Amino acid sequence: MKASLIRILGFFAVVIVAGFRPMVAAQAEPLRHGIAMHGEPALPAGFSHLPYANPEAPKGGRITLAIQGTFDSLNPYIVLGVAPPAIPTYVVQSLMIRSQDEPFTLYGLVAESVELPEDRSFVTFHLNPKARFSDGHALTAEDVRFTFDVLRERGKPFYRTSFGQVKKVEIQDPYRIRFDLSGSNDRELPLLIAMMPIFAAHATDPNTFDRTTLTPPVGSGPYTISEVRPGERVVLKRRQDFWGKDLPVLRGLYNFDEIRFDLYRDANTMFEAFKAGLYDYRLEGDPTRWATGYDFPATRDGRIKRETLPVQLPKGMNGFVFNTRRPLFADVRVREALGHLFDFDWLNRNLFYGYLKRSDSFFAGSDLSSAGKPAGGRERELLDQFPGAVRSDILEGRWMPASADGTGRDRDMARQALALLSEAGWGLRDNVLRNRKTGEAFRFEMLVNSRYQERLALNYAQALERIGIKAKVRLVDDVQYWRRISRFDYDMILWVWPASASPGNEQRNRWGSEAAKKDGSFNYAGATSPAIDRMIDALLEAKTREDFVSSVRALDRVLLSGFYVVPLFYVGDQWLAYDSRLKHPLKTPLFGSSPDVWWREAD
Repeated sequence: MKASLIRILGFFAVVIVAGFRPMVAAQAEPLRHGIAMHGEPALPAGFSHLPYANPEAPKGGRITLAIQGTFDSLNPYIVLGVAPPAIPTYVVQSLMIRSQDEPFTLYGLVAESVELPEDRSFVTFHLNPKARFSDGHALTAEDVRFTFDVLRERGKPFYRTSFGQVKKVEIQDPYRIRFDLSGSNDRELPLLIAMMPIFAAHATDPNTFDRTTLTPPVGSGPYTISEVRPGERVVLKRRQDFWGKDLPVLRGLYNFDEIRFDLYRDANTMFEAFKAGLYDYRLEGDPTRWATGYDFPATRDGRIKRETLPVQLPKGMNGFVFNTRRPLFADVRVREALGHLFDFDWLNRNLFYGYLKRSDSFFAGSDLSSAGKPAGGRERELLDQFPGAVRSDILEGRWMPASADGTGRDRDMARQALALLSEAGWGLRDNVLRNRKTGEAFRFEMLVNSRYQERLALNYAQALERIGIKAKVRLVDDVQYWRRISRFDYDMILWVWPASASPGNEQRNRWGSEAAKKDGSFNYAGATSPAIDRMIDALLEAKTREDFVSSVRALDRVLLSGFYVVPLFYVGDQWLAYDSRLKHPLKTPLFGSSPDVWWREAD
């Protein structure tokens, strides 16, 4: 009787549990093919290819690209060493891939689908069982977990800071992994994890991961490294057994059988090599060269084509960067004063043929810029928490970078600069600017790593000399340059912070107070401001595009008020010169064109 009762109760228990299964399944998050920072992905599930790729592009041939500088490592994910841009994308893949035609949208790659609730308190990735590393091993959730751990413990500060917010990682089965993000209040964090490069756990030593190495990594990407010659070249070969070649998100991408990166010590040598036909594709950034340097036989007879393509991204900030860790530049009045001595109009007219536009924002040329716009209600609500963090003219949209008269010797700008310096305790004595208390002369070093940077720095140093400031320009090789800036061992550098259409966690690494203390971060100015930290938090917390734009503009106003840089200029379009046998799709994406969607016409 007792045995029968147990069997009956067991039967009902099975029925009850089975009855609850549909309810549990109904409460699960739907599987998504893509995720966006704000709103929904533009492409529907089942799309055939990315809109800026040609799915019929022929495969084959070789493209040779050029890099200025050198390298001493093949690991771009750590603080130490300088690595070429060959590993990300081509050799190592991420869980999801970013669309180049949307502000911040990811589509499935190694992860074929994803679960993400509205509050973004967790994210679960469902891996594609077909994913394979180049040595034939399956890519599983164990590899994802291994990668997450090693980057959080030994990766660049960006990874340590972002991944440190994850509460728990749970492997649910060999092809499913869940990240608990509760309490992070960071809506971008799921996307950052989705873009995490995946390393092969069986082929990566976590104990030596943070050391430089020239051993090619084992990745799941479309290429493997076939040749490494430090100081000369890196060569990639397309995998014939690449697991993802038929994925819709990759159709029309990675069309070359071989990608070769050749290295050059300086910009002039690199350009001469292009003229001689030693590499195929050149993104030009020098207006003078674009205006006058391309009249050579290969362009005249059509072997080299030139093209201007639109780039719709925010233009970011290009400028002379003050290292505010140095006592000389700790006073904001000093930094503002030195900005008065840069004569953009003279430089643009005499050196750059009028091609350039003045940088007036950290997100110039977009709706994210605060330039010329008075702060709205949401911006003021954020900024009211930090009285004095933003100047009134910047809050009201009236501020512009100091503009000289274009003569190269504007006396009014010099007088304004000296007035600010006087307020900060500096004065002219025998044509030398000196600290009134200590008598110390105003001297500093400008660290540069190219002839182009050197030319700009020398021009600026001459302007500073007019008010008694001695700025020494020091040109160093690439390795020394990167080592010094990774340790913040400089007074001033020239730097460009590019801006995406969806700024996010990278702003912490550029401007966050914690990043200012960490070697290898991009906070080259040494900014430590509670107002900056709060504006970054606000843009990461934003749930609507309207709140997001307001938060980014508020951050822009705080950065401008800190005068961390002398704003320089930007190029509004993409200038390309390339071998005429190379072809590209008709559509140019939001981010501009990339060799990843180009192909070579058959001979």
